[in-house]
This record gives sequence, structure tokens and C-alpha cells, in this order.
Amino acid sequence: MGKKIALFNQKGGVGKTTTGVNLCCALHNMGKKTLIVDTDPQGHSTSGMGVDKNNTSPNVYDVLLNGVSAKKAIVKTKYGDVLPSNKNLFGAGIQMTGLPDRELILKKALDEVVTDYDFIFIDCPALLELLTLNALCAADSIIIPVQCEYLALEGLSDLMTSVRMLKRSLNPEMEIEGIVLTMFDGRTNLSLQVVSEVKKYLKDKVFATVIPRNVRLSEAPSHGKPIIAYDRSSRGAQAYIDLAGELIKNNT
Repeated sequence: MGKKIALFNQKGGVGKTTTGVNLCCALHNMGKKTLIVDTDPQGHSTSGMGVDKNNTSPNVYDVLLNGVSAKKAIVKTKYGDVLPSNKNLFGAGIQMTGLPDRELILKKALDEVVTDYDFIFIDCPALLELLTLNALCAADSIIIPVQCEYLALEGLSDLMTSVRMLKRSLNPEMEIEGIVLTMFDGRTNLSLQVVSEVKKYLKDKVFATVIPRNVRLSEAPSHGKPIIAYDRSSRGAQAYIDLAGELIKNNT
């Protein structure tokens, strides 16, 4: 039975997609069966896995709104499998509003394939709307990427309040898999302070692996590759390999 992990943070640009794509690839390279589900209309996880988001049909939109099975929409790649997304997903949340059990559509769709994988990652949009609620209702746990900047630290309390509310009202079984600190720059006191404060506040919920600010990590998506495939020797690649190892260790 695969573990479904949502990448969630209400703030954009913190590394949700980067973390999902690279964990999917790193674990795939370690012999695990992996899938990334792209629920963001921007389709960055789709393109980051080397899939042409403009020419994928059926895709997650068809799964959510046209009754297409997840199995038919999944695209296999050498980095792991992808349930792709594209701009068709813009407005899908509004279209889903009148449907029965609207928050559970993705969960029911993934039930069909959950036994085919060891890990299923669900990349969430930044906005807390119906697509995100579907991802969180489908998830067994969440990984929260937190950027090593002051504003991210400032919003962490509100984020944890949202997580508790979602757990209480929609998905009581959902747990926090861990907080992953991203875009860390060891040369700055601010990055060191953010790491210290987050670990003090959330203690054992914080992954030991910290993701560095790394040029190669930023370049990889433009080449349609996870960092492990683009430059395995980079600090960013090694960090995600270490994070994948931590995730396996925590789930054995």
C-alpha cells in the first residue's frame, strides 16, 4: 500500500514542486515505485518530470471532472510516474463545487492505484482552495517546505493552525510527515536563525536534511529533469538523496 504525501504550504515559491519532483526521482532511483500527482494548474511538476504538459491527455483534469480513471491518465517516465496537469485545471475548483463529496474526488481516484506504488506525492497549489483540499483529503501525511527567510518563519504559526483545522474538519487521519527547510544559505545569519527557530518550535517534526540554495537546483526544471538526473554531483541533488533516505527510514 503506497503512502500518499501532499506537499503543502499556503505560501508560493517555497519549494513544494522542487521537493515533490526530486523526492519522486530520488526514491525511484532507490528502487521504490513512485508517482507524483500534479494538482497545480501551472503544471510545474509535470514539466519538471520531463512530460510535455501541453500535450497530455487524459490528465488530472479528466480524472477529477470527466470520470477518467487515474490509471489511464498516468504517464510513465524514467524518473517515476506522473499524473499530469496543465492549464485546463484553471477553474476546475469552481466546476467541482456542485459535485457530491467534492473534497474526496481525488482520494477516490487514487484508491485505484495506491497499491501500485510505495510513495505517491501530491503537489498542491499555494492557494487553500478546492484542488488543495482534494489533495489534503487524499493524503496520509503532509510535507511542509519552509523557506529559510523571515517571512516564512512569520507565517509558520498560521500555517500550523490551518493544518490543525484541516485535520479536525476534513482528514482526521492526516499527519505531518515533516517540515523540510529549503533555500538554506549557511553564509547568512538569517538562514541559521530560521533553522534554529523552526527546530525549537516543531522539534522532531523537522527533517534533519536541509535543502541548500543551489543554482543547479534552480536550473534543472528548465531542462525538464529532476536535479538527480540533471547534475547528480550538485549539493542540491545530494540533499534530496539524503532527504529521500530519511523518508524511507521514517517509514520502515
